[in-house]
Amino acid sequence: MSIRDRRVQYETEGLERSDLHDDPIVQWQRWYDQSAEANLAEPNAMTLSTVGKDGGPDSRIVLVRGVDQSGFAFYTNYDSAKSAQLTAHPQASAVFGWLDLHRQVRVRGTVSRLPAAVSDEYFSSRPRESQLGAWASPQSQPIHGREELLARLAEVEQRFAGVDVQRPPHWGGWLLTPREIEFWQGRPSRLHDRFKYTLQSNGAWTIERLAP
Repeated sequence: MSIRDRRVQYETEGLERSDLHDDPIVQWQRWYDQSAEANLAEPNAMTLSTVGKDGGPDSRIVLVRGVDQSGFAFYTNYDSAKSAQLTAHPQASAVFGWLDLHRQVRVRGTVSRLPAAVSDEYFSSRPRESQLGAWASPQSQPIHGREELLARLAEVEQRFAGVDVQRPPHWGGWLLTPREIEFWQGRPSRLHDRFKYTLQSNGAWTIERLAP
């Protein structure tokens, strides 16, 4: 079958305003829980889009490690390309794609660094191998080959032999604080259901249905 002719009919019960919680974070958590219960792979994965140095968009998939009323938390190297972009342009958009359930959630908002204490707490919960990798990898920087990466890892393993691995100063968390969140539910004939939450200046959320 050619890519042009590949189609999936989305046979779902759909989404009505009465199905939605007034709080988009609570609604997101409902959908996330259902995705996890359906055993979807990496239900906490989101495609994060930032503004590149050239003014163009740049995207990659990251794993969300915390969600609350303040937003969506993820962790990375502060010297990475994405961190440089977030520092220069502290805004981002993200998409969660739960395709087996014919759902996606789009998020747009501002970004800020998480407090050091929060990053320390999360780093301490990571597997030791991941902790060492955070020290070993000069993320987004050119390297000569995998041998160089393995050599850096060996040096880090020796440095931290027999002791706890502390969080590198160049590694930590970011928080995406939403101002818009859209919930999309696939429907037959491409007449999908879309609802967008928009944050108002008084802190309240408005909800409107969008045409597919």
